[in-house]
Amino acid sequence: MSKVVCIISGGMDSALVAKIAQQNNHEIIAVHFNYGQRTQKKELESFRKIAKDVHACESYEIDLPFFEHIGASALTDTSIEVPTTGVDEGVPVTYVPFRNGIFLSIASAIAEKHGASALYIGVVEEDSSGYPDCRQSYIEQMQKAINLGTKEETHLTIEMPLVEMSKSEIVQKSLEMGVPLEHTWSCYTSELKACGVCDSCRLRLNGFDKAGVKDPIAYG
Repeated sequence: MSKVVCIISGGMDSALVAKIAQQNNHEIIAVHFNYGQRTQKKELESFRKIAKDVHACESYEIDLPFFEHIGASALTDTSIEVPTTGVDEGVPVTYVPFRNGIFLSIASAIAEKHGASALYIGVVEEDSSGYPDCRQSYIEQMQKAINLGTKEETHLTIEMPLVEMSKSEIVQKSLEMGVPLEHTWSCYTSELKACGVCDSCRLRLNGFDKAGVKDPIAYG
């Protein structure tokens, strides 16, 4: 059984990715990042439940406070409002600068330590919020850079099984595979009940609506 590193945010995309890794008969090293996001406490709670659901052999909870220091994102800077209209053009203000690049770099160090064969990440290109670090072309180039910058015997692949899926397909696949979606959290703004109007909530709700099923989490 080979070891893999799963980056798990606490959302349903990463929960599904972790389940896929588990069903591919991998031993899972679960990694989560606390980077000063507005719903940090809730996301961490969700991560711990998901890691337990997939029987992770190791769990890392990494603190990255510098994201708060640089700001530049509505997720880490409370002076920037989280959009609720869904009309942003280009890269939205909820984009956290080079977040996935930094996450993948740290996950690679963990993978090299444990002799893991792959990184699993829940990037979604077609139905994402327009983040440049969720593109398949970017992740493929990142894989090349990681293998150039690690030991000769380290050969990591970056698995992104959801990259071409829509949110409704992710909901359907999660239900088919028995992912406990009630343990996941997507809201950008609230930790008690999901707001239902931020970009992430709208994408999630639209996915459930198209899949013809009810979202099991509570909304305000």
